Amino acid sequence: MIYLTRLNGERMVVNIDMIEFMEETPDTVVTLTTGKKLVVKEPTWQIREEIIKFKKSCYTTLKK
Repeated sequence: MIYLTRLNGERMVVNIDMIEFMEETPDTVVTLTTGKKLVVKEPTWQIREEIIKFKKSCYTTLKK
């Protein structure tokens, strides 16, 4: 899960597995698999980096 910021400054936690796609129009719109749309302050490249960082933290701590 990652933190995102609504345009009004409210912080929220989003389940990255629920993100279907993101677009900048010019605000960033995150569309979830449920059809819900979130307009956030973070640009798509930053959200992508946060998703990668989160997944790395999950998978690099697994024991082999």
